[in-house]
Parts: sequence; C-alpha cells; structure tokens
Amino acid sequence: MKKVTAYLMIMVLSLSVIPTTISAAEKNPTTVSNNPKEVPAEVKVLLSRLDEIKAMDKSSMKSSEKKALRKEVRAIKSELASTGNGVYLSVGAIIIVILLLILLL
Repeated sequence: MKKVTAYLMIMVLSLSVIPTTISAAEKNPTTVSNNPKEVPAEVKVLLSRLDEIKAMDKSSMKSSEKKALRKEVRAIKSELASTGNGVYLSVGAIIIVILLLILLL
C-alpha cells in the first residue's frame, strides 16, 4: 500500500513539474473593454458614510457616541461584505478538494 501511495505521489508531482505544451489555433485578438462594473447607488451611499465617519473629529465625542459610531461602521462593513457576490473557499475545503483529486486519479 505504501508503494502505491508513493508511486501516485511521484506521478502527481512529475505531472505538475513537467511543462506541457499545447498548440492552439491562432485567433484574432479581441479587445477587452476596460469598463469597470458600475457601483450600485446603495453601495455608494454606504461608502460615502464610511468616509464621513473616518473624517470626523472623534476627540471631542463621548465614549457612548464613539461606541455608536463603531457599531455603525461594523454594520456598514458587514452589509458591504454581504453585497459582494464572491465565492469563498476555506483552507479546509481546498485541502479536501486536493486530497480527493489525488485519491481519485
């Protein structure tokens, strides 16, 4: 069993190290438009509020007011994070995927 595992590991490592060349048919180059995604109005409002809070002079505020601002900043940041449509993978999920690829090859 140890030999089989060792052979599989050597095979996987050798396949990942050896450069492979793929010849593809030439295509006409396409122009990529540099139009960034349009930011929704709600996000602009939240970002402007964060900038306002950052620009405030907090030295003359009471601790309860500062605490309320911190809560507001956290709420805005969590709302902004929830609007992002990204796919997040944890380290554990990546390790499981890699292990499954190794075992199933």
